[in-house]
Amino acid sequence: MFISSFGNIFRRSRTLFVAGTIALALSSVAFSAAVNAKTLRWSSAGDIATHDPHAQNESFNNQFNGQIYEQLLARDKTMKLIGNLATDWKQTSPTTWVFNLRKGVKWHDGSNFTADDVVFSILRTQADTSNMKVYGNALGKPKKIDDFTVELTTPIPNPVLPDMVGSGNIYIMSKAWCEKNKVEKPQDFKNKEETFAVRNAMGTGPFILVSREPDVKTVLKKNPNWWGKFDGNVTDVIYQPIKSNSTRVAALLSKEVDFILDPPVQDMEKLKGDKSLKVYEGRENRIIFIGMDQARDELLYSDVKGKNPFKDKRVRMALYQSTDVEAIKRSVMRGLSVPTAINLPAPKAAGIPDSMDKRHPMISVDAAKKMLADAGYPNGFTVTLDCPNDRYINDERICVALAGMWSKIGVNVKVAAIPKANYFPKMQKLDTSMYLLGWGGATTDAMFTFKPVLHSRNDNGAGEFNWGNYKIAAFDELIENAEGETDMKKRQDMIIKTVQMHHDEVLHIPLHLQVTPWASQAGVTVTHRPDNWLEVAWVKM
Repeated sequence: MFISSFGNIFRRSRTLFVAGTIALALSSVAFSAAVNAKTLRWSSAGDIATHDPHAQNESFNNQFNGQIYEQLLARDKTMKLIGNLATDWKQTSPTTWVFNLRKGVKWHDGSNFTADDVVFSILRTQADTSNMKVYGNALGKPKKIDDFTVELTTPIPNPVLPDMVGSGNIYIMSKAWCEKNKVEKPQDFKNKEETFAVRNAMGTGPFILVSREPDVKTVLKKNPNWWGKFDGNVTDVIYQPIKSNSTRVAALLSKEVDFILDPPVQDMEKLKGDKSLKVYEGRENRIIFIGMDQARDELLYSDVKGKNPFKDKRVRMALYQSTDVEAIKRSVMRGLSVPTAINLPAPKAAGIPDSMDKRHPMISVDAAKKMLADAGYPNGFTVTLDCPNDRYINDERICVALAGMWSKIGVNVKVAAIPKANYFPKMQKLDTSMYLLGWGGATTDAMFTFKPVLHSRNDNGAGEFNWGNYKIAAFDELIENAEGETDMKKRQDMIIKTVQMHHDEVLHIPLHLQVTPWASQAGVTVTHRPDNWLEVAWVKM
């Protein structure tokens, strides 16, 4: 009896010991996981516009959605075009491309990625509510060959089609998810339509959307089943927009955030001198410029009645030649800008000779006033300049500086600066007389600016960002001929002629190429690309 009781005690003790050991082991694993978990807290001035990846072509929005959704091709750390959801691709005729898809890729809900999703997504980008349709239409007709092969047939040859596949923000969405949630068409962003895809997302990318509180916080978590390789160690992401420059910098200095995408240029020297921080600098592929309504017979926001001053090239030229871009560089941008005459985000990479980068020369106040008088405005005029105040570096300050310069020649400019969440829908309705816009991205080919920004507006998505709504048949013809030209020398000659015509006609007033600084805690390492793209899967903490 005693021996039996002792044996029972021993067995119970051993069971408790084993159970305790297991519990200790599990707690150690949990502790280790907690220690290894790395949360990236980051910020910039503005918030995400929408999680519908085809609804709004704005680079910050594309970058954030690019952590959740993926394209067929992508850019590596050196901007080289590489396979992504497609492993390889080839051109089988002047108008046909074939893409082989990656096998074994899972959507965030565990379902399989197939060619059906690719065909559906490309067609979705071609919808009338899509803000990517200029690129989607350029991909032509998608056709499923089998579950992991897609063929694209274009109406004319497209020599830069792979660039459009990898940099045109043609994010691939789950056909089943879109159908289930009734988002087969993109959100109508400019009319502020609310759909399920605006605040929800389900992609194949390295991070999964956890929660979305507009203008407050967006949370992501690492996708444990991602097919790709994490070069960094971030497991969770908390993004918080902080509009105030001083508050955003204070959050970095107090270690409340680990990274800010847009430190104010006036604070750069202070940040560089702080050993607890890292500062990254480099010229972004982005042109900042002014556009003008050149279509309406009477401007919406001006004291001029019965006519439109901006239809007259002399007025546009007077404003251009009264714009002191060196003063903007010195006083507004604190040296972090590259003044340019060419309305492209990366002129040299687009093959434009340095000799063409010569602005129309500055002229005296009297000469500019005479130009306005000759155009019929001896007393000048008043006009409103629309401007975002949380999108580009010192965007509102640039507009205020321009208003001061142009007031000297008698053009009274009222600056209307608003958050980008309201700015872009307003501009996309062409509800403007004069505006500031920035344009850029991963691809430096001129066509990525020519078709959406410089060409006249049409139903295929061209001119979607030609908010001045001008239309010049000879100019459009140059762009269209270059678009389908497969002789690259002839194509480049057409591109150069297009740039020259744009310059001569003063269709926009180019200001500068943006130099983009980033700042992070010293213990955080990021890859600073010229498209201002933070790839969280590469971040090390």
